Amino acid sequence: MEKNVGMADKIGRTIIALLIIVLYLWDKLPGIAGLLLIVSGALLSSVMSGYCPLYKSLGVNTNKCKTC
Repeated sequence: MEKNVGMADKIGRTIIALLIIVLYLWDKLPGIAGLLLIVSGALLSSVMSGYCPLYKSLGVNTNKCKTC
C-alpha cells in the first residue's frame, strides 16, 4: 500500500476528527453523531496509516515524500 496522504493533509484530518469528537462529547452533534464518529474514525485511520482509499480511487496523492 503506497502512502498517499501528505503531512498538511494529515494535520487537517486530525484537526477535523478531533473537532468532531469534542463536539460529540459536548452534546453539540444531535442526530448525526454516530455517522460523524465513523467519519472521524476513518480520518484518524488514514492519518495513522498514511493511506486513503478514496484518494487512491480518485488518483489523488498529497504525499510529497517519494521514499515514504
